[in-house]
Amino acid sequence: MLVSETMTKNLITCSVTTPLREAVGLLRLHHIGGLPVMDGDELAGILTESDVIAQLQTERISDDLWLPSPLEIIEVPIREYVNWEKTKHALRNIGDTPVKKVMTHRVITATEDMDIEQAAALMLKEGIARLPVVRGKQLVGILTRADIVQALGSSYTKENEGMNA
Repeated sequence: MLVSETMTKNLITCSVTTPLREAVGLLRLHHIGGLPVMDGDELAGILTESDVIAQLQTERISDDLWLPSPLEIIEVPIREYVNWEKTKHALRNIGDTPVKKVMTHRVITATEDMDIEQAAALMLKEGIARLPVVRGKQLVGILTRADIVQALGSSYTKENEGMNA
């Protein structure tokens, strides 16, 4: 079975200039975990849930804050407050960030004429859950793990129907 027979063709994409808040809204609205990012007509990157979550990382707890022994009881709450403030600041600022600053730039792609077995092996090797499908530089589809499972399941069902006939 070929990638072209299995891939999703109705693509949801965003632009490199799309604010992260809007792109995350598309992920949520369409119940998808990744979004091809376009620069004009060309694939520029991919925005994944992992890319978004990585933006929420804050710096580790400050080691330079140390209070004298009598005040050790309040030291931990102060450290937690400092870290919560850093987290709130990170959350407030990432929404307006353009997707191009957050997306994965090195995109692993598939072609329409690849076997889904090849594509699945590539996904496993690279540790990714989706492959944009390109024809030259043009994005023509996306292949996800769910697409592969569905294709394999449907071929199994067809084989069993043929045996029962």
